[in-house]
Amino acid sequence: MISFAVIGGILLNIGAYLTFRGKIYEAVAVYLFADFCWIIMAWQREDMWGVALIAIGVTFGLLAFLKMKDGKMKKNLNENER
Repeated sequence: MISFAVIGGILLNIGAYLTFRGKIYEAVAVYLFADFCWIIMAWQREDMWGVALIAIGVTFGLLAFLKMKDGKMKKNLNENER
């Protein structure tokens, strides 16, 4: 039987591939789904510290994604452009 850890790992690899291809928004969305799989896995193992810490990370990741999508980030990947 496939576990949520395996599903999360597969999604992590897909997210890394999308990042490599330059599809950052899609990669972040896939990473967030992987995080939800790990939250479920931690919940099943009754690891509430794990659930809390992963949930905090997901919250920050989602906020960063929304900020990036709205164009409110002050950083640029190209150092020449400032």
